[in-house]
Amino acid sequence: MELDIQCEEMSPSRWAELLSTMKSCKTIRLDDCNLSSSNCEDLSSIINTNPSLTELKLNNNELGDAGIEYLCKGLLMPSCSLQKLWLQNCNLTSASCETLRSVLSAQPSLTELHVGDNKLGTAGVKVLCQGMMNPNCKLQKLQLEYCELTADIVEALSAALQSKPTLKELSLSNNTLGDTAVKQLCQGLVEASCNLELLHLENCGITSNSCLEISAVLSSKSSLIDLSVGDNKIGDSGLALLCQGLMHPNCKIQKLWLWDCDLTSASCKDLSRLISTKETLTEISLIDNNLRDSGMEMLCQALKDPKSKLQELWIRECGLTTACCKAVSSALSVNKQLKVLHMGENKLGDAGVELMCEGLLHPNCNIQSLWLGNCDLTAACCATLATVMATKQCLTELDLSYNSLEDEGIRKICEALRNPSCNVQQLILYDIFWSSEVDDELRALEESKPEVKIIS
Repeated sequence: MELDIQCEEMSPSRWAELLSTMKSCKTIRLDDCNLSSSNCEDLSSIINTNPSLTELKLNNNELGDAGIEYLCKGLLMPSCSLQKLWLQNCNLTSASCETLRSVLSAQPSLTELHVGDNKLGTAGVKVLCQGMMNPNCKLQKLQLEYCELTADIVEALSAALQSKPTLKELSLSNNTLGDTAVKQLCQGLVEASCNLELLHLENCGITSNSCLEISAVLSSKSSLIDLSVGDNKIGDSGLALLCQGLMHPNCKIQKLWLWDCDLTSASCKDLSRLISTKETLTEISLIDNNLRDSGMEMLCQALKDPKSKLQELWIRECGLTTACCKAVSSALSVNKQLKVLHMGENKLGDAGVELMCEGLLHPNCNIQSLWLGNCDLTAACCATLATVMATKQCLTELDLSYNSLEDEGIRKICEALRNPSCNVQQLILYDIFWSSEVDDELRALEESKPEVKIIS
């Protein structure tokens, strides 16, 4: 049994009602419910008396350190079987870390701890690392984003990683680590007997200076399948170094996020080689890099390679225009693997999307999710898009937000949605202006096809 409630103010009567339900729940999710430390005393009792409870999610509540102290009393009881604990943005400080350390040291059932968006600081997380080093700790996932960590945390983290082969996922994004600390962390990862599968280092002050060390982790840890270094200024030279590790036979990367990394079309030669030869790679994000049409054309050549197994390509805000759309269309007509294509915030125009639709309509194309928000589109391309919607039953999600489609364009899209062969289940239309008559048509369409969700 699951209890999943979000964004609800809890009156005393409502809370009392829920408490009786919680006694038999396997999962409790109460994000954004205005909970406080007083609620945590009740939750502690639930943790203690409900041995079937394995997941507790309390994100975005003002629990504070006092609330965590209450919770941990339940977590420390022998009857507790909790496996996953989410406490993101709960107004915690380093004072909570001593209590959580006790839980990590004493509770082998706990495998996931999410404490991001809390001011734990380096001193607090050092205390958590002590708990991780206890033999009883079997933690597999640790999320420490936005925890006000500095370079000083790395020594303690490296020691914890070396003692903890169970750890599979580590997220340190949005902390001011810098190259020296990241180098030290990577050296620890190479040496450690850890089997890390996910490493997120977004917005950590990384430059090309630490990319060789990250590359060494990629080439030595075949377990690492998910790497995110987005929002770091690694540049083309850093990407070239990363690709040395990514192209190594030991590397089994599946998901690679490189958004806003100061890449240009010069990186696309290396990226193309990666896409066309690394058969484990299924998802890549290159959002907000100045790749331009010449870079996109190189990527499209890679997508046409039979060895490419890429399923998701995120290429939003990359300086693309109509000029690359013929190459995109050609790739779509050949590639059977690609399922998700995000091309929003590029100046593709009606002519570019018309060209792309030729590839989308090809029998080889299996696109399920297509994002074309803010692409300078008008009603002129909507008839062709409607044909794609009505013809390609694989297409289930379409984003056309922030385009000047007006009544004429929206009506063509609606006509396609009414077609029995159209399988689009989610249509995203943010910030598009239409008349009240068209609004009525959209509402009527949603009523007649409840499986269709129109988001505007």
